Amino acid sequence: MTKPHRLNIRVTSAMLRQLEREARGHGVTMTAIIETALQRYFDTEEIEPLDSRVIRRLDRMELRQADIERDVAIGLETLQHYIFYWLTRTEPIPEGERDAAHALGQRRFDYFIEQVARKIRPG
Repeated sequence: MTKPHRLNIRVTSAMLRQLEREARGHGVTMTAIIETALQRYFDTEEIEPLDSRVIRRLDRMELRQADIERDVAIGLETLQHYIFYWLTRTEPIPEGERDAAHALGQRRFDYFIEQVARKIRPG
């Protein structure tokens, strides 16, 4: 425990009478009342209204949401460019092999969707 320091303050006569009356009425020292008042003054969580704290938290959530939206947009843009590049670089399938390629593509796509569903399924 740190050693208490002496502090001299000036208050009006009315404030001194009220401080003395409250100290006697609650059975505490005037120092305890002043320390509690100072602690509450310095502790912003105690003096700041709930709605102000909620608004500040919502503002922070909005900033994080904007970051998430930007990241998703970048991811989608990257995917779009990859798909466009892949489509422009892939040779067309000869007419006689299209049905087999379509069936293989459908199986691969179904497998891909199963994997994605497994990953995002809750639990």
